[in-house]
Amino acid sequence: MRRNSALHHLLLVLLSVALLSLGWLGGTGLTLLVALIPLLVISENLSDSKKDWWRMALWASLAFLLWHAATIWWVWIATPLGPITAGIVGSFYNLCAVMVYHYTSKRAPRALAYTLLVTIWIATEWAYTSADVMTFPWLLLGHGFSTDTWAVQWYEYTGIFGGTLWALCSNIAIFEIMRTRTTTSKVRAGLIAIVPIILSLILLLTYTPSERTTEISVLQPNVPCYEQERIEAGKQDPTEDVKRLISEVPESSTFVLMPESALAYIPQIGGSIDERQFGFYSSLFGEIIAENLPKTKLITGASTLVRYGEVKATDTAHHYPNYGWYDQYNSALLINNDGSVEDIYHKGRLVIGVEAVPLKNIFDAFEVDLGGVSGQLGWGKEHTLFSHNDILIGPSICYEGLYGDYFRGFARNGAEVMALISNDGWWGNTPGHKRLFDFCRLRAIETRRSIARSANTGISGFISPTGTTIGERLTWDEQGILTAEVELRDDKTIYTLYGDWIARIATYVAVLAILYFIAYRVRKRNHLVD
Repeated sequence: MRRNSALHHLLLVLLSVALLSLGWLGGTGLTLLVALIPLLVISENLSDSKKDWWRMALWASLAFLLWHAATIWWVWIATPLGPITAGIVGSFYNLCAVMVYHYTSKRAPRALAYTLLVTIWIATEWAYTSADVMTFPWLLLGHGFSTDTWAVQWYEYTGIFGGTLWALCSNIAIFEIMRTRTTTSKVRAGLIAIVPIILSLILLLTYTPSERTTEISVLQPNVPCYEQERIEAGKQDPTEDVKRLISEVPESSTFVLMPESALAYIPQIGGSIDERQFGFYSSLFGEIIAENLPKTKLITGASTLVRYGEVKATDTAHHYPNYGWYDQYNSALLINNDGSVEDIYHKGRLVIGVEAVPLKNIFDAFEVDLGGVSGQLGWGKEHTLFSHNDILIGPSICYEGLYGDYFRGFARNGAEVMALISNDGWWGNTPGHKRLFDFCRLRAIETRRSIARSANTGISGFISPTGTTIGERLTWDEQGILTAEVELRDDKTIYTLYGDWIARIATYVAVLAILYFIAYRVRKRNHLVD
């Protein structure tokens, strides 16, 4: 087989896809340390011609599209357009770095090409994460180590972009062994691959648990998300199940968590709650919490409305005749044991296509309103903290567990422990809900905060500040309640204080490297460099 034959390149693409995908399919993410080498080999085999540039673009695009297809296919269950859009946009971002590398590696010093590969890859990942819409950071390379938390304890300094940097540098270093076969390249590759693991193990072994703890309970009602499924399962009204589960909560629990959108499935409430009429629901909340929990406060998900009258107060507001302008929010409520709502948090990171409409200004210009929960929800602007017994807890909601820089905002504001309420039932028994739980393990390491996670169905449980699971978990299609003693911490990690500093630096370096490449080519053209 010729080294640059189509079959040879196809096999390399498939190998790269397998190595890239493993960490998102329940296996180890350590394969990411070599996953891009097959694409680097393809680039090495191709020339600097325009025709080969397009060939490289074809092979790299195929690799990234197949990677997305292998790992986020399950989004199709909730929205067929989702994985297609995410695959195209995500692959484009990945392609930018690889194609810049391919082009510069043929026309400039190898070190400059490697620098551009690393910095542009990280910069585009950061751009994909930072956008308000058209953002789906599921396949950021640093997320691929979510099943290997023992190896990335240093995320408390770097966040997941440290993992992306590690993966990219390792691929380059090992590829250099294949190119040069020098002792220096072998030593360098060994250090890059092993030193971060050694550092992680040291951090894990020297971690000192906090002496301050509190008891938290999480509920998993296991209510089908889709109406037809609820009818078939005879679960149109889960109120009695919820009451029964809450009655099993120990009196010693400080907080009890119910999942995202939990109140939306209770017929007496139904749909969205007007935030000006919380008092109307106090008696029902009181019944749900149960009278035997005088020392416990409930955190639950709900859909809420904020009305503005005849004034369009926000860009996301909708108008309804005889009702006026309003925003609909995916919210977390803090409810006292008498049923009154003490505090509310509005979700700040919305699910693209379901809660946030891409290119909303264009839809507005043509007076198209997708409305409701399938359209544009309001954006939460504050990292609101809930308090009870002088304990501050951050009430994060579902998708926000994907965003380290956003998630750290709760810890930065003083959260001593984190709650995460979610509804993962939209995708069935697929890798989706499993990875959402695992990504929370990375958020725990980044902020060194315990996380109590309540999902509507799979996976509910507790995560320690080192990313390890505390006690049992409630998995897919299970109903129940779990209670655990979790650490309280008020110290702030480097990542909590400074966020995605690696990504910011990489973006600056990428700009400088591009300018340097332009200057180098000008000097080369003028025969000022060899």
